[in-house]
Amino acid sequence: MGKVGRARFGQADGQAVELYTLTNKNGLVAKLITYGACLTELHVPDKNGNLSDVVLGFDSLAPYLKEHPYFGVTIGRVANRIAKGQFSLDGKEYTLATNDGPNHHHGGHKGLDKRIWDASEATDDGAPAVRFAYVSPDGEESYPGNLSIAVTYTLTNDDELRIDYQATTDEPTPVNLTHHSYFNLAGAGRGAILDHELQIAADHYTPVYDTGIPTGDIASVKGTVMDFTEPMEIGTRIDRLTGDPRGYDHNYCLNSRAGLLALAARLRDPKSGRVMEILTTEPGIQLYTGNHLDGSLTGKEGKVYDKHAGLCLETQHYPDSIHHDGFPSIVLQPGETYTHTTVHRFSAG
Repeated sequence: MGKVGRARFGQADGQAVELYTLTNKNGLVAKLITYGACLTELHVPDKNGNLSDVVLGFDSLAPYLKEHPYFGVTIGRVANRIAKGQFSLDGKEYTLATNDGPNHHHGGHKGLDKRIWDASEATDDGAPAVRFAYVSPDGEESYPGNLSIAVTYTLTNDDELRIDYQATTDEPTPVNLTHHSYFNLAGAGRGAILDHELQIAADHYTPVYDTGIPTGDIASVKGTVMDFTEPMEIGTRIDRLTGDPRGYDHNYCLNSRAGLLALAARLRDPKSGRVMEILTTEPGIQLYTGNHLDGSLTGKEGKVYDKHAGLCLETQHYPDSIHHDGFPSIVLQPGETYTHTTVHRFSAG
């Protein structure tokens, strides 16, 4: 049987922030806080059975309250980018914050990642779990409708971190939630992830303009630097990418049928032998290789996070979907329930 621990982690906005520690029967540990429904630590074994924390983050609350690159948080209402911070829905125009150049990014200036969530212990077939809940009021970050959100993290006894999302609304509104951990399977702060081997179950991706907004095309990865259909070291072709800073920050269109839980990506660290498989019900996954990390942030145990110190694999709908009829829709209607499940499955060998 697993267990759930609870402790005080500090205070933000005049409210207590709590830390939940999930431990499964095999000794894996996940730590989460109510600020941003954030995963702060994830300890998984290597090929010799030695546990290491494989997600970037901080030892205390204070750095999470300052500007940081979304370490471990829940992102929304709309993950990724919305072009020019504007969209039209049912004939009404909405103007959002532009916090990424000319675009809206990851929910705005104070998205779900900067809110304090209610939390409660839960169990799933004896596996430890914590359920986070938050009601985003109508007009928050200029989005329409009252959006009721629940995110449940379960550390299964099959060594999986499972994330289940649900949301309902009383007005039509765009919704695209994701998890934003930076993974390093060698251990947080232990060098770059360029030697990690990555495979993504996607034959296509969405090309973007320089601002990160999709062109609207869905292009084949075959024969390009974007091709991870077979296991490939991340650093093998990264220098062929353009942009400053250079690196991957692209959405892949998964081969699986949206709504069905299926394998999206497999990541392996050859030195530790750790493997992470990601399964999701979402149609897309964003690969981001920590291009903007520059050594200015000091993380857990005093370790500095340099460029490519971690990578994100964000399961989601495609970026800027609200403007592209050919992309899967992110509009949630009253009476419907948004659901999204992502599983991070760990092994070693």
